[in-house]
This record gives sequence, structure tokens and C-alpha cells, in this order.
Amino acid sequence: MKAIITVIGKDQVGIMYKVSGVLNEYNVNIEDVTQTLMQDYFTMLMLVKIDESKTKFRQLQDALEDMGAENGLSIRIQKEEIFDTMHKV
Repeated sequence: MKAIITVIGKDQVGIMYKVSGVLNEYNVNIEDVTQTLMQDYFTMLMLVKIDESKTKFRQLQDALEDMGAENGLSIRIQKEEIFDTMHKV
């Protein structure tokens, strides 16, 4: 299964490192990533594959949200099919 992760927050050192660290801990593969700075704000969009993960989706979601809260970031993960359905016109 694939999922979309969004990360938004004030720019700071180590955001990519911290997010990828959580994904590594849960054996989640990053397939694509785009990131940009908008003035002082960091934004990142990731496409990840969670088939090899040995955890439930909700546990991964909680881990990302907890890490985000600890670092002043908004981090959301959605299953790809839900993301696609929400963004169809």
C-alpha cells in the first residue's frame, strides 16, 4: 500500500532527518519526495510505500503526528486511495 505524507512548519534543521528516521523505524520506503521553503515555512510532500512495514497504519500515523507535535510541525499521512479520491474533480 502507498501513502501520502505532508509536512508543514517553521523551517528548522533536521526536519527531513527526523521524518525519515520515523519512517526507517517502521520499515517504510520513501518512493518520491518534494520539498520547498516558502519564506520561513518548510513544506514537504512524500509518497511512501508501507507494504514492508510490520506495524498497523494507525501506529505509523500516531508516531508521525507525535514527532511532529514535539517539533512544531504538522504531519499528516493518508492512504493513497483516499488522497486520490479526495482530489478528483
